[in-house]
Amino acid sequence: MEQNNEQPVFGIEKLYVKDLSIEVPNAPDVFLEQEAPQVTIQLNTSGRGVGEGVFEVVLTVTVTATIGEKTVFLVEVGQAAVFRILNVPDEQLDPLIAIACPNVLFPYARETISDAVTRAGFQPIVLQPVNFEAMYMERLQQAAEATVQ
Repeated sequence: MEQNNEQPVFGIEKLYVKDLSIEVPNAPDVFLEQEAPQVTIQLNTSGRGVGEGVFEVVLTVTVTATIGEKTVFLVEVGQAAVFRILNVPDEQLDPLIAIACPNVLFPYARETISDAVTRAGFQPIVLQPVNFEAMYMERLQQAAEATVQ
């Protein structure tokens, strides 16, 4: 059966960890702390074309645990993938890269973070689901407000 070349294509060519780091700057003292650490999570996404219809998308997740001013641990993962995206209208490309691609990457980043934290000697961190569509809409709103000012 002949394929119609006009059909939209969205496929994963390769999933990989682009960057992974973990720091436990106050070990071994932090292992003696009785107080539960405060955990903050930052997310960032980026995408770029690397060829005709080929895009690299990176979801960066940074998890920082602190007790007072003392860092217990800091873990950062850049979970990435090469996506093949063809025959998608230009106005749909940015949302696809900013919403659909990070949704694919998030479970892998979540597993990598949990594994790294456990290997560093701490209880695993289980990241809650993320609404990448809401993040994208917020970013669009901030950009629109910045152009008005």
